[in-house]
Amino acid sequence: MDPRIPRLRCKLAAIPFQPLRSHSFGEEQHEFRLGPKLAEARVAAFEAEHDIALPEAYRQFLTHIGGSGAAPFYGLMPLEQCSPLVMNPREEPLAPRGFDDAEPGCHGRDLFLHVIEMGCTDVCVIAVTGPLTGRVLIGNSDGFWGPNVSSATDFLDWYERWLNHMSAGRDNRALELTSPQLRAHPARHRPAPNI
Repeated sequence: MDPRIPRLRCKLAAIPFQPLRSHSFGEEQHEFRLGPKLAEARVAAFEAEHDIALPEAYRQFLTHIGGSGAAPFYGLMPLEQCSPLVMNPREEPLAPRGFDDAEPGCHGRDLFLHVIEMGCTDVCVIAVTGPLTGRVLIGNSDGFWGPNVSSATDFLDWYERWLNHMSAGRDNRALELTSPQLRAHPARHRPAPNI
């Protein structure tokens, strides 16, 4: 078991009780609860069905921490709801790229797994093949923005960054965290007037 696992469990358990923590977009959905851990056989069956190998840090999270629930945005999706995606080809230099469902057996293209629900057509994925394997990316499936690759080395580091920033009461646009300081001053986030 990865040595970060017990530390992540403790940090997550403490978050809901910290009065000066950040607000995490979508936390009402998962309420900082995790679904049951997944058995190795269940993860292996998913990998066989999709002909992929899950990145080790993400696999460790599923089998030693939880199979769904508490995570940035609306939370970690159950593995059965995760879908393999491919990044759209670049049509113009520097243009944002979206994601499409991966066709069965589409080897030769980098594969990504949609793992966290963000809402609308926004996606949070983890690379399962190619040079970004193990890294988390956030983008829009229609290519309206992104994708942005996290600087975290793997899923466990990315998840811990979310917990650390939330615990410290930090703002983090990439993880949709709002600090208590900004929440205390609603004029800073005044919505546009209705027209």
